[in-house]
Amino acid sequence: MRRLVIRPGAIGDLIVSLPAIGCLATESLEVWTSARTVPLVRFASRVRAITSTGLDLLGVTEPPAGLIEALREFDSIISWYGANRPEFRETVVALGLPFTFLAALPAEGGVLHATDYYLRQVRGMAARGSDGIPRIECAVERADFAVIHPFSGSARKNWPLERFRALAEKLQRVMPVRWCAGEDDPPLEGAVRIDDLYELACWLAKAQLYVGNDSGITHLAAAVGTPVLALFGPTDPGVWAPRGPHVRVGRWG
Repeated sequence: MRRLVIRPGAIGDLIVSLPAIGCLATESLEVWTSARTVPLVRFASRVRAITSTGLDLLGVTEPPAGLIEALREFDSIISWYGANRPEFRETVVALGLPFTFLAALPAEGGVLHATDYYLRQVRGMAARGSDGIPRIECAVERADFAVIHPFSGSARKNWPLERFRALAEKLQRVMPVRWCAGEDDPPLEGAVRIDDLYELACWLAKAQLYVGNDSGITHLAAAVGTPVLALFGPTDPGVWAPRGPHVRVGRWG
């Protein structure tokens, strides 16, 4: 069976979905995802950026040549993309394409962890099981440093920077501390910025400890097996905490 999985969203959205996507693997699995997260999908036969396919034009204007023919090559298309776009859904139904649409986000007030939510969505289609822990393999050795990433996709989720600085002072008595920032984060003197997410993942995998907010980079650190302290304020760690045997969650606010 040739299967296509379409998973848009930010870094954390993809990572909490990785166990579900892995369960959907077939003889030939292709994944379309956000351009930035393409390097993080290591187990598919092929990975493409959604924007490179022209999929976003379907139902809006004339799609790029070859898109419909490419979609017809798949026996199964599992899509977290387009669930809230009626014109997109109507178009693929009219074309007879083998789409199954899944809700991209857990409902507000849900009690399931996001990873379990996505696993439950694919239960009837899964070819294999999962322990519910997202993993990204990086063949690197541990080094003697800690990483602090003091940002996230929303300022309201950020533990105050001065508290991170105070924590860094204490950590530096034990090991060197390196600051980390993403491409969309505010300026931070001396911060390591690595745009390629798999290269960033491998750098995080070297760290003895990672400390950060509820963010995609925190999920990335957990997925490579680094010991993680995830600091949660207004968001629910029962739904969105990173998973792994070396993850601890702290609450503030």
